[in-house]
Amino acid sequence: SQQFSDTGSRKEHVKITSEPKPGFLERLSETSGGMLMGLVTFLLSFYLLFTNEGRALRTAKSLDEGLSLVIPLDSIHSVSQQNEGRLVHLAGALSTSKPLFDPSYGLSIQAVKLKRNVEMYQWVEYEDSKEYEENGEIKKETKYSYNTEWKSEVVNSRNFDREIGHKNPSAMAVESFTAVSPNVQVGSFVLSKGLVDKIDDFKQLSLSHLEDPHADVTRGGDYFYHSENPRRPEVGDLRVSFFYAGLSGDDPHLGPADKVTVIARQRGDELVPYHTKSGDVLQILYPGELSVEEVFQKEHESNTMKTWALRAAGWLAMFVGISLMTRIFYTLLDWFPVVRDLVNIGLKAFAFCLASSLSLLTISIGWLFYRPLWALLIALLSVVPIVVAKSRVPPKKQQ
Repeated sequence: SQQFSDTGSRKEHVKITSEPKPGFLERLSETSGGMLMGLVTFLLSFYLLFTNEGRALRTAKSLDEGLSLVIPLDSIHSVSQQNEGRLVHLAGALSTSKPLFDPSYGLSIQAVKLKRNVEMYQWVEYEDSKEYEENGEIKKETKYSYNTEWKSEVVNSRNFDREIGHKNPSAMAVESFTAVSPNVQVGSFVLSKGLVDKIDDFKQLSLSHLEDPHADVTRGGDYFYHSENPRRPEVGDLRVSFFYAGLSGDDPHLGPADKVTVIARQRGDELVPYHTKSGDVLQILYPGELSVEEVFQKEHESNTMKTWALRAAGWLAMFVGISLMTRIFYTLLDWFPVVRDLVNIGLKAFAFCLASSLSLLTISIGWLFYRPLWALLIALLSVVPIVVAKSRVPPKKQQ
C-alpha cells in the first residue's frame, strides 16, 4: 500500500509504503540466498589476496631490475643508436606538432589534451528513507526532494518518483569530448600511446581573453553559457568549460610548456614499453624533472599503496563472506532477541578472527615461492587471532 503526503513545497514530498512483516520461512529463504552470495565472496577473496601478493612481488622485482639497467640520456635532442632497445631515462618539455582546436567556440591551445566539458541545468532527485515496524507491518517512509543543479550527464527524470514538474530533456544539444594530439614528443623522442595516456593532470582553461563565439552563447567567468540569462538558468540550459593537460608550448596566458620525466625503452626515435624478465612492463611518466632514483622510489611507493589497498579489500571481502554464511544462526534465533543479539556479537568476532587468520595464511602462501622465510613468519602470525580469541573464552568450572 502507498500513502502520499505533501510537505507544502512543490519540490518535496513524502511517500510511505507498507508490507506485512516477513515470516520465519521467508527470512530463512533470504538468508539462504545470502549464504550463497557469501560463499562466492569468500572464495573470491582468496583469489584476490593470493594474486595480489604475486603481482606486488613481481612488480617490485621488475622495478629493481629496471633500476639496475636504466641509462640516463645525456641529451634529449639527439637519438643515439647505442641505446637502441635499452631502458632509458630522460626529462624535458613536452612538444606537439600542432595546436588542438575547438572551432565551435573559437578556441585553440598547444597541449597534449583538450577536454570540452558540457553540463546541463537539470532536476536532481534525492531520497531519504527510514524503516519502522507498526501494527505487525514493516513501513518505509521515504522523503523525496528535488533540486536544480548543473550535471555533466543527462539525469533521466522518468526514473523520478514524481516526474511532473521535474522533467529533464532527454539529451544535450552539445556533447563533451576530449581531443588528443597525434604526435607528442620530449625533445627528439616520440611518446607511445601508453605514455600519452599517463598525461592526465587536467587544469581548467581560463576563458577571460576570449570573446562570445555566437550570438546565442554568453561567456561568464570560465564558462560559455547557452542560456538567455546565465544568472538565472532554466532547466535545459547548457554551460561549457574547457580543460587541458600537458601544455606543450609557451603560452602568454598559461606560461611555459610542461616538463615530464620518462623511463621507457628506446626504439628508434620512439619511447615504447620495456618488458622485464619478471613479466612486467615498464613505461613510466611523471610530471616535472625527476632523477632515476626519485622515479623508482615513487613507483615502489605506489606499488606498496596498491598492495595494501588490495589486501584490505581482500580481508573485507572475506569478512563479509563469512558473516553472510553464518547469518543463518542469527535468523534461527530471531524469536529470542537477547540471545540473538549476543550470538550476533559472537558471529562478528568469529568472522573477524577467521578472516584475519585466513587472510594472513593466504598472503603467506603467495610469498612462499618468492621469500620462504617471510612466508613462514606470516603463516605463524596467522594463528595469533585464533589464539587471542581462544584466550578470551572463560575456562570451564571444575566440578
